Amino acid sequence: MNSSLPGTLRPLVLPGGAILLLAAVLLQGGIVTLSASAVDFFYYSIFLAGMLLAWRFHSTRILSALVLLLIAHRALEFFSAGKLTAGGPGRIAFEAVALLLPVNLVALAFDRDWRPSLASAVPRLMLIFFQAVFVALLCRPGAGSPPAMFHADVFSKQLFRWTQIPQPALLLFLIASVVLIVRFVLDHQPFDAGLFWSQAAVFAGLQAGGVGRIGSAYFANAALILASAIIETSYALAYHDELTTLPARRAFNQALTQLSAPYAIAAADIDHFKSFNDTYGHDTGDQVLRMVASRLARVGGGGRAYRVGGEEFSILFSGMSARDALPHLEALRQAIEQSRFRTRGLSDRRSASRGADRRAATNRRALRQGRKTRLRPAARGDGLSVTISIGLAEPYPATQWAELVVEAADRALYCAKRMGRNRVEVDSGRAGTKARRARA
Repeated sequence: MNSSLPGTLRPLVLPGGAILLLAAVLLQGGIVTLSASAVDFFYYSIFLAGMLLAWRFHSTRILSALVLLLIAHRALEFFSAGKLTAGGPGRIAFEAVALLLPVNLVALAFDRDWRPSLASAVPRLMLIFFQAVFVALLCRPGAGSPPAMFHADVFSKQLFRWTQIPQPALLLFLIASVVLIVRFVLDHQPFDAGLFWSQAAVFAGLQAGGVGRIGSAYFANAALILASAIIETSYALAYHDELTTLPARRAFNQALTQLSAPYAIAAADIDHFKSFNDTYGHDTGDQVLRMVASRLARVGGGGRAYRVGGEEFSILFSGMSARDALPHLEALRQAIEQSRFRTRGLSDRRSASRGADRRAATNRRALRQGRKTRLRPAARGDGLSVTISIGLAEPYPATQWAELVVEAADRALYCAKRMGRNRVEVDSGRAGTKARRARA
């Protein structure tokens, strides 16, 4: 994670939690009375729009989830004839849907978006079809009560008098919620947050009976939450770097337009990163980028880090001069220099049984590149380390435009490289002034 706890959990709460809260207030708060025709229009419009949106953005998991919710709710409406009873086909369908939906939603969380094709769609559609046939067989005409396993009492009935959802289904909803939250905390994917709140909306709909005006509205809100997850995913891809989870160049460019003096901009670059990739491989290089990004995200002074390209990063200090930001950048540089991490690098290659000639060639190359990049070999037992160079600039009277301050920070970065790397250099403003005068 690259932010504080409230900032980290904000994507989990918004927009799914806000949508569900608004739906609960409107449906059960008595503020607005929605007619059955208005709910039906909202219901079909949301499912249709969500499916088209999922298809357009190739979000096949959300498309599958929407199809699953629609089929499950229509089956519930059909077998209950619009009214939930204590027994009969309607009650059987209610308990079957309550059991199967959380399992299917969690299964979709572990699935991957697949290429829209007949070969990929058939197995998934067949799985939904077999479940629909299973529910239909249970709800055949003349069926009296649901199977005992659907409503077996795990705990005392007195503890669950507040709900008509059977205890096995409640347990599955709880397990599914925990799994989805853990997946979101680990991966930070809007899809997991969307599934979590969509499942919560389904639970609220079943709690309201699953059918009728309120039940249909909650299922429609579950579809709306899934559709919003598509938008959140697209936003995350556009404004955040997938590898490091830092804001990306587009977010950086947008942040530049909102800056007002005083502020400072730092440009940071990993030293000898190309040589590191050549020595240890691109997988290890990705680990280095993630490690450096995690340190940059925790820079002091209220700085906000961005990945603007390859091994290049930028840090914005709003409301702070370069002089005030300098100690925080120096502490950042030292923290990265002192950081160690183990990876499949030199020691693993030495221990791999790939032939004496290959091990010798690898060791010679790693030692040569290790001296060049100042890396600490993993054979020492203390892991690998990297360093960064940083250039810092602030707006002077002649450099009021943020883009010019970025150029000044880049000049200071190049100066740090020329001075031996692993250092912080502050732009004095003179070079930029001379260059602008020459252009003029």
